Amino acid sequence: MKKSPLSSRLIEDPASGTPITGKDVVICKYPADPMVILGYLSFGFLFASTLAGGASLFYPYKGKSIPLPALFQSISFFVFFLIALGSTGLAAAMLLWPTITEHKHLLSNVHYNLETTCPTAKTGLLGGGAFLALDAALFWLVSLMLADNAREDYFDDVKDAGGDALAT
Repeated sequence: MKKSPLSSRLIEDPASGTPITGKDVVICKYPADPMVILGYLSFGFLFASTLAGGASLFYPYKGKSIPLPALFQSISFFVFFLIALGSTGLAAAMLLWPTITEHKHLLSNVHYNLETTCPTAKTGLLGGGAFLALDAALFWLVSLMLADNAREDYFDDVKDAGGDALAT
């Protein structure tokens, strides 16, 4: 059975290094690849977006802040907040794991096992981590919208309680 060039290209393993055999060592020469730099940049942007998303949830809106227990009384806010935290943590793990592994492969390229095939990191994890980072940013946005609803409910309750107290 003959494979088409496109289908074999899609399931091809990432390019591994070229083994150069020396006396009792194998030195791996890897092609130039920006994966390590882009992996660390992706993690940095995930961290920045998480910091901005988290700060925007708890920062006083129009100079008015609400107590944290009042904010977390909203079940939908609490659930989406936990999903945003979980997806951020999973995205960070999936971004850092292949990035650090590939960085280690590039730095430790001398092997004393003569059967070494010059390994590379699993780059599919990096793509999955990028997708989860996008999901995390969207969950932070939904959490912000739900926090605005919780703020409005809190201030409406405070306003109603204050108006009733003045009427009696």
